[in-house]
Amino acid sequence: MPRLRFRISMSLDGFVAGPGQSVQHPLGVGGERLHDWAFETAAFRRHLGLEGGVVNASSAVIDEQLAGIGATVMGRNMFGGGPGPWSEDPPWNGWWGDNPPFHHPVFVLTRHARAPLALEGGTTFYFVTEGLRSALEKARIAAGDQDVGLGGGADVARQCLAAGFVDQMDINLAPILLGEGERLFEGMGTELHGLRLARTVAAPNAVHLRFERP
Repeated sequence: MPRLRFRISMSLDGFVAGPGQSVQHPLGVGGERLHDWAFETAAFRRHLGLEGGVVNASSAVIDEQLAGIGATVMGRNMFGGGPGPWSEDPPWNGWWGDNPPFHHPVFVLTRHARAPLALEGGTTFYFVTEGLRSALEKARIAAGDQDVGLGGGADVARQCLAAGFVDQMDINLAPILLGEGERLFEGMGTELHGLRLARTVAAPNAVHLRFERP
């Protein structure tokens, strides 16, 4: 069965998004700083179809985190477009433009039905109204012999962690403080929900922590 793999960047004070998330600030005010460590690398820029960038200890980590994912599950907030029914004029097609960086099926959890959205590069968004378990089942079928990526946001990640669905969690710890925003582990208690620290990689602008289910 495909594993469920979750990766996210987090600040030193535990936030995975800044305050005031909106269409103008999808990661919250200041939240883009969580990903400065990645955007500077050639590995991540190549994933986005961009040139340039540096090669450092984060490069192999990025390549490994992105490899072997055959489908992704994400929440409505990560796909974006605001709450409530989907806008038709203009339609909201995600943050990533005409050629999103997934290149595989993506299953979006939502309360509002919508026809599948096929974009360039092999990415098709499917909008699942039957709940988390249904989205995961669909993603596992679509992934075939590859793994399923859990794209977040934090609320969907907390649900999966609490239910024991996550097989591998990569936390990319950025050396910044956000002060406020959305915490990944808010209300999660003191347990790691079956996960154990398996690896630590120190890079120039991040520390990469890998947790796995024994």
